Amino acid sequence: MSDLLPTLRARVIPVVEARLTQRIIIALILLNAVTLGLETSVTAMAFAGPVLITVDRLILAIFTVEVLAKMFAYGLRFWRNPWNVFDFLVVGVALVPGTGPFSVLRVLRLLRLVSMVPKLRFIVEALLRAIPGIGSILGLLMLVFYVFAIIATGLFRETHPEWFGSLGASMYTLFQVMTLESWSMGISRPVMEEHPWAWAFFVPFILVATFTVLNLFIAIIVDAMQRMHEHQVALEEKTITTVVHEENQTLHAELAALGEQTRMLQERLARMQALLEKRQGP
Repeated sequence: MSDLLPTLRARVIPVVEARLTQRIIIALILLNAVTLGLETSVTAMAFAGPVLITVDRLILAIFTVEVLAKMFAYGLRFWRNPWNVFDFLVVGVALVPGTGPFSVLRVLRLLRLVSMVPKLRFIVEALLRAIPGIGSILGLLMLVFYVFAIIATGLFRETHPEWFGSLGASMYTLFQVMTLESWSMGISRPVMEEHPWAWAFFVPFILVATFTVLNLFIAIIVDAMQRMHEHQVALEEKTITTVVHEENQTLHAELAALGEQTRMLQERLARMQALLEKRQGP
C-alpha cells in the first residue's frame, strides 16, 4: 500500500499538468464567465435558468475535482506553490453556500484564469514584486496630498466650504483634481472666479500629483517586470548551460569508452596477428 500511493501520484501529475487539461480548464473558465453573465439577465434566466444553473454547478464540480486531484498528486508540495493556494481559495469560496449579496462571490472563480495563463501570472507576479516600491510612492503621494490639502483648506475654506471646508473635504477634492475628472470647469475655474491666482495652486498640484507621482507607479511596475524578465532569461540560460554541460560530459564519457574499446580491439588484433605469424613460421 505504501508503494501504491507514490505510483498513483506519479500517474496523476502528468494528467493534471497536461496541456490538454490546462486548455480544458481555461475553456471551462471562459464558459463559466458567460453563464455567470447570463445569470444577471432576467430574460436569460426566464428562458434557460435551470440550464445555466446546472452548467454552473457542473463546472464548479470539475474545478473542485481538479483542485482535489492536485492536492492528492502533490501532497504537502501543493501548499508550497502560491498559485495552487490561490486556486484552492477561489474554488473554496465558490463552494461556500451564499445567499443575497454573498452569492456574487461565485464570480471570484473566474479569477482562476489568472493562474492558468502564464502571461497573466507574469503580470500579477510583477505587480506583487513592485509592492514595496508602490508603498513608497503611496507614502510620497499621501504626503503631497496632506500638504496641498492643508494649503487648500487655508486658502479656499471661506469662499468654497463645500470643497475645501475641512481637511478631509480638501483631500477628496484634490483627489478629484488629480484624476482630472471635471477639475477645470468643476473645481478650478469656479475657484478662480473668487481667487484669480488659484491657477498657481492647481497647476503645480496636477504636475506633481498626476504627471509625476502617478508616472512613478508605472515606472516601478515596468522596472519590476523587466527584472522578472531578466531573471527568467537568466534561469533559462542557466538551465541550458547545465543541460549542455551534462550532455558534453556524457559525450566525453562515451568517447572515452569508445576509445578504450578501440584500444582493446587493436591490442586483440595485434595478438591475433602475432599468433598467426608464429604459426606460419619462418
